[in-house]
Amino acid sequence: MISLPSFLAISFILFVSGLVVMIAKKNIIAILLGVELILNSAALNFAAYTRFVNQNLDGHIMSLFIIIIAAAEAAVGLAIVIRFFQIRESIHIDDATQLLQ
Repeated sequence: MISLPSFLAISFILFVSGLVVMIAKKNIIAILLGVELILNSAALNFAAYTRFVNQNLDGHIMSLFIIIIAAAEAAVGLAIVIRFFQIRESIHIDDATQLLQ
């Protein structure tokens, strides 16, 4: 059986990899994927603490809300990226300094 520190280690790895992706990449889609990794690490933390500490459904419900928010963020973010690509013909974050020109 997997213990709480194992879940926390996996969550920490997800969080750090999401931060590294967000800091290192110049691609808007890669930055959105980094945000998704960070949200998934938070959802994993909520589910793990609920299972091992509280023994109720509060963390699982929070994880479900995080998954819903991540899906909405992905839909809106990809719509913005598609529109940005139509205007600038690039998805690099350096080109996004002024979106109205």
